Amino acid sequence: MSPAHGDDAAVYRVPGSPMALVQTVDFFTPIVNEPYDWGRIAAANAFSDVYAMGGRPVTALNLVAWPVKELSLDLLAEVLEGGAAVAMLAGVAILGGHSIHDPEPKYGRAVTGLVDPDRIVRNDAMRPGDRLFLTKPLGTGIISTAIKGGKATDEQLRLAVETMTALNASAAEAMVEAGAISATDVTGFGLLGHLHIALEGSDAAATIHVDALPFLPGVLELAQRGVVPSGTRENHSFVEPYVDWGELDEAEQLAVADAQTSGGLLIAIDEGRAEDLRRGLGERGVEAAEIGAVGDGVPGTIRLSGRLMSE
Repeated sequence: MSPAHGDDAAVYRVPGSPMALVQTVDFFTPIVNEPYDWGRIAAANAFSDVYAMGGRPVTALNLVAWPVKELSLDLLAEVLEGGAAVAMLAGVAILGGHSIHDPEPKYGRAVTGLVDPDRIVRNDAMRPGDRLFLTKPLGTGIISTAIKGGKATDEQLRLAVETMTALNASAAEAMVEAGAISATDVTGFGLLGHLHIALEGSDAAATIHVDALPFLPGVLELAQRGVVPSGTRENHSFVEPYVDWGELDEAEQLAVADAQTSGGLLIAIDEGRAEDLRRGLGERGVEAAEIGAVGDGVPGTIRLSGRLMSE
């Protein structure tokens, strides 16, 4: 994969084998208060890059940084239990890992997967006319900030955790089955950042229908109150030169640019195969939304149409 296009994972074609290896690594500091849930989220997030390439994760190594004198090892055990639970759901074997002392706790995984080298899904293969689908709602960054500040409701916390711990396995299966050749997962750079990178590598532009975007409950209201993480503001600054915001005000712009953790897949698929993807996602219970289309234009540019509606 080309480093210049920031693809989701590295792919190594094994000589003499019909399969290729997919390798990735990801870890981060706590984003929720419950250590078990943090472990689940971090594990799902680490697997996501493999799914975005059309692969299947098979093994993982735990990465741990822990302040052993300040935080109980019992808490770390809960984190690892959460990660192990998600690995079991994904059919991934945990082979070990590495830990260090660190004043700030961190947890994640190095993951190895398998992919058919003839069916690799790349982020730089979007083509004009492709339809864009998003497989998870947006807003986990803003809601995680609200959780830390004690401003999230119980429902927002529950739905955010459910979203971030959900595996992208079924979405990836549907994507490959339908014949999609381009996708990326939506994580730290947010929807717009990851789409910009993919479009720039694909020499294409896109239009996003804002009223079609799925959001977790109350995200816009939180943005209007200024409950916005620094990563989301950085994303907004990063994509600003490439985005036509249309009618969106500042709060709406920040909501659309929100930095995600363990977000969904952003899939680009030929219009003629879009119905196959819709059917495949629906059969697997994936509530995806068609959010726009790839088109001609200055590579990497995005036009937003419509407005977000408060609930």
